[in-house]
Amino acid sequence: MKVAFIGLGVMGFPMAGHLVKAGHEVSVFNRSHAKAEAWAKLHGGRAGATIAEAVKDCELVALCVGNDDDVRAVLKEVLPAMAANGIVVDHTTASAKLAKEAAEQARAVGRWFVDAPVSGGQAGAENGKLTVMAGGDQAAFDRAEPVLQAYSKAIKRIGGPGAGQLAKMVNQICIAGVVQGIAEGLHFAKNAGIDEQLVLEAISQGAAQSWQMENRWKTMGEGKYDFGFAVDWMRKDLGLTLDEARANGSSLQLTALVDQFYAEVQQMGGRRWDTSSLLARLQKKG
Repeated sequence: MKVAFIGLGVMGFPMAGHLVKAGHEVSVFNRSHAKAEAWAKLHGGRAGATIAEAVKDCELVALCVGNDDDVRAVLKEVLPAMAANGIVVDHTTASAKLAKEAAEQARAVGRWFVDAPVSGGQAGAENGKLTVMAGGDQAAFDRAEPVLQAYSKAIKRIGGPGAGQLAKMVNQICIAGVVQGIAEGLHFAKNAGIDEQLVLEAISQGAAQSWQMENRWKTMGEGKYDFGFAVDWMRKDLGLTLDEARANGSSLQLTALVDQFYAEVQQMGGRRWDTSSLLARLQKKG
């Protein structure tokens, strides 16, 4: 398929590369054109000088940009230039409200929009093992899914427009609570003077086991917080989640509390630390 990828950050850069490996004809655009040229040199695709040039006649355009406003700005240029009946797949973590608006906007001009946020972080993007939560028209999703398989281990359509973004919010709610629990467990183990590795070996075989425990317990204990998904990004996601919760009447007391803990990590200078850095806050408090 003729595909374009807009946004070559730590996620988008490798994701677009996997599309080339899967045999698609790929063009890219990034606000920093030097990064787009570097991608083209590495992967053999084409770097567009403008969004319109990158997406011209493309059947599918994937986005991985910053926030709602970025998606809106990009869509203004993408929709008129891409192929008629083409599909925009938005991997940005954005609001469900935006996804619904974008789906209507695309439909009005004979295009399709699928909100498809991802989970798996930088490592998942690099290894082509992301989990995709999608919302949108079933027929558009069915056409897009084979393309998304290039960088995904699991793809699930949750429902209509916005459902993918809502599922990503559930994902972030669950992660926030789990990481705080692991941080507190490690903090307690350190203060109690017991061997952290032995504790991990014991409890990771039981009901406390989780991906976060298996992959972050050791590095958290070593004070290493450079594993991709930054605190700044998590706070953006939790902000979207808490806004949605206020709108639908959900009580997210733990999520709101952990969001404030991440605000303290930001104040400590940890804006670019990964989300496991909640332990650093506890260690500072003693």
